[in-house]
Amino acid sequence: MDRFMRRRLALALSVVGLCLLHGVALAEGDVSVSLTANRVTMSQGKEAYTPAARPGEVIEYRATYNNAGAHAVKDFAATLPVPQGLEYLPRTAQPAKLLASLDGKNYASVPLTRRVKTADGRIVVREVPVSEYRFLRWPIGTLAAKSRTQVSARVRVAPLEPVAANSTR
Repeated sequence: MDRFMRRRLALALSVVGLCLLHGVALAEGDVSVSLTANRVTMSQGKEAYTPAARPGEVIEYRATYNNAGAHAVKDFAATLPVPQGLEYLPRTAQPAKLLASLDGKNYASVPLTRRVKTADGRIVVREVPVSEYRFLRWPIGTLAAKSRTQVSARVRVAPLEPVAANSTR
């Protein structure tokens, strides 16, 4: 198996692993999630979805949260992982009101910003590159009993970094 194929396989396994861990954690209660990730292409003037993706291609995540319970879930937030090697595409989130996180613990409204010290010692606020976003979250609020909600966002598969000729990977 060549390096390109190994890296694609590793990326695919990390996406599946994050999705499965996320789904298992939610399935313990009344709320379950179904997450799909598909490459977005154009076919005869319409968008088409296929499961594989190469560097530069666009994937759309869709997560459907289903509350099968008899009671509403309050303070519900839908969360999607953005694995390493994928980059969130701004303004593709549905619903549009979106929070993001670099670490899965601290969330803020998009675009994320950070304080940076410049060469002359000043502190300025700069936007965090979307390539650093690792989680997206939608503050749904209340998810009524016997109801469902869906969120989605698009990401681009990052270009593969060149592997040095003497690398042991």
